[in-house]
Amino acid sequence: MNGLIARLMSCAGVELPPSSLPLPAEGGAEPRTAPSPAGRRGRGWAVASALFALFAITHPAHADKIRDLAQVAGVRSNQLIGYGLVVGLDGSGDQTTQTPFTTQSLENMLVQFGITVPASARPQLKNAAAVTVTAQLPPFAKPGQVIDITVASIGNAKSIRGGELLMTPLRGADGNVYAMAQGSVVVGGVSAQGKSGSSVQVNISASGRVPNGATVERSVASSFGANGGDLVLNLNTPDFTTAAHIAEAVNRTYGAGTASAIDGGSVSVRGPVDPSQRVAWLGAIQGIEVTPGDAPARVVVNSRTGTVVIGSEVRVTPAAVAHGSIQVTISEQPQVSQPGPFSKGGQTVVVPNSDVQVSEDGGHMFKFGPGTNLDTIVRAVNQVGASPSDLISILQALKQAGALHAELVVI
Repeated sequence: MNGLIARLMSCAGVELPPSSLPLPAEGGAEPRTAPSPAGRRGRGWAVASALFALFAITHPAHADKIRDLAQVAGVRSNQLIGYGLVVGLDGSGDQTTQTPFTTQSLENMLVQFGITVPASARPQLKNAAAVTVTAQLPPFAKPGQVIDITVASIGNAKSIRGGELLMTPLRGADGNVYAMAQGSVVVGGVSAQGKSGSSVQVNISASGRVPNGATVERSVASSFGANGGDLVLNLNTPDFTTAAHIAEAVNRTYGAGTASAIDGGSVSVRGPVDPSQRVAWLGAIQGIEVTPGDAPARVVVNSRTGTVVIGSEVRVTPAAVAHGSIQVTISEQPQVSQPGPFSKGGQTVVVPNSDVQVSEDGGHMFKFGPGTNLDTIVRAVNQVGASPSDLISILQALKQAGALHAELVVI
């Protein structure tokens, strides 16, 4: 065992201290080691170092499978949409006077069952709601399989909790029916309102989902196994380095000329003509590990929520930043003025009293040195106590000054 560890550590470039080397034993017995405590500690550290070195050699620092980096061209999902009715609500449905299409839809449904509603009748429906039904038809979906659907109110229904979606055809972009939906709606939101007008709402109760609520009735034709030829892998995030690495990894595994990078977003892979072989071939290729290219230097700012995301490759050249916030405080303290005792014609009036204060807080200045990385930027911003809005202003000013070497994206 000690010899095996010594050979492993020798391959990893780790030298053992003399006190931890195995000593020869007498009579072919197990080799013994020096009983020095320092030697045992040195041997423990050497073993740990060797194992870490071997782990670093056999496992790349950052590698992803091709299936996580690219998708096969032509293999895609399709959007489905339909219009339907949700019934069985507890008085939280559409107000039919404001949404007449709900009543019209219900009357048309009743006609199909041989029930005719008189033209003079004006049904006041409270337990029904008109909804849209959407779904994603996955690739290679076959008739009989089930998919999840999303149900959302298009009228003024307060909640569709506990409702039942009636049979709804789901159509594709070409107008054909690809699935039929029906089932009980599961709503994650809660809303309640009292007679005095007080209300409480958690999440949204006017939309929900029906797990396995639609059955596929028609499959979408796919050209994946129809004709032979090369397979094209489209990268999820176009990058020339990643495309080149994917082509190199496939050629290194299956031979030169198997794959070639078309551009920064696509890689062409030569595949067999037999459809069954193409499936196995593509599955093997998708399992190859590839080291993607470095992420671009980018700063993403969400102006609505104040969220700022700074990439690890962002660099800042030497720059000094001073940022302070001006606060204007206006307080109203009205005073009541009353007439003197026994005065004639006096009236009690309210005299306004406004107090306006302007204060400028902050004014901190901090300096970025050459080649400043993400850690330094975060540390400097935290030290001055800048808020997300302040950070957005600082980043925009650095970009205009040419000190921020990154793409500034505002969403």
